[in-house]
Amino acid sequence: MSDLPVNPLVLIGVGSSFALSGLFYRLYREKQTELQMLKKIPLFRPDQQLLKLLQTTPYKRLQYVAVEGIVQADGEPLASQFVPRRSGVIQKIVIEEDWKFWNSVTGTWNCRTINRQETNNAVPFSLVSPDAYISDVYVKVVNPQEAGSSFLEQVHFKVRRAEERAVDLIAQGLSGEKPVAKRESEELLCMGTAMTGFGEVVLEGGQVAKLQAPRDGRKFILVPTSHRSFMERHEGSAKLWKALAALTGITGASLLAGVVYNLANKEDR
Repeated sequence: MSDLPVNPLVLIGVGSSFALSGLFYRLYREKQTELQMLKKIPLFRPDQQLLKLLQTTPYKRLQYVAVEGIVQADGEPLASQFVPRRSGVIQKIVIEEDWKFWNSVTGTWNCRTINRQETNNAVPFSLVSPDAYISDVYVKVVNPQEAGSSFLEQVHFKVRRAEERAVDLIAQGLSGEKPVAKRESEELLCMGTAMTGFGEVVLEGGQVAKLQAPRDGRKFILVPTSHRSFMERHEGSAKLWKALAALTGITGASLLAGVVYNLANKEDR
């Protein structure tokens, strides 16, 4: 059996490079399409201009817009349980305990998480203009839990290792179980966080603007960043996919050119 004229690994490399290039280019096109759609969404801030527009719009409703502002509690904010002088409007606290249990069949200790406790707290909040010293205009955020994105910031995380004393070790050996560690974490949507919300804005009572989930099924999104940073992140993602598509395409073309060159040299001999 004669040797193959081309190393199979090289052919695999050529095919893989072109396949990856096609995949990355498709992801780039999808991100570009998403980016163009995002750019078409009108951007507003909680100010008099937004109120005037709502008052002149049929049904006093903007079906899908972006609202950029600063998070402000409508009443008393939630104090952090672990971080002094830190407060927010949405709070999530999770406490977990890791234990070891003796398996008499395998003769080993197996780890397991038990006693998981989760506490969720929230108070009503609004978005106010970043430039306003006095928030005379605000946009209330309705049912933020319906937003399809994570916008909480982890402000505390700590692992407490269990202390092993001689008396405890004896008791644990008899019971076949022993504590290993306790994990504490706290997430907050902090006061003063820059936030951009994508959704439907309605005017109620002539002065109260509300941001809520759209009725037409489009995504209700809350992101803890400015609108500019949000768009720059999407642009960066599109550029990354484009660069990867070009890199893998060039790699595949280079490998293929090398294969053709080697075959041509063999035929000339």
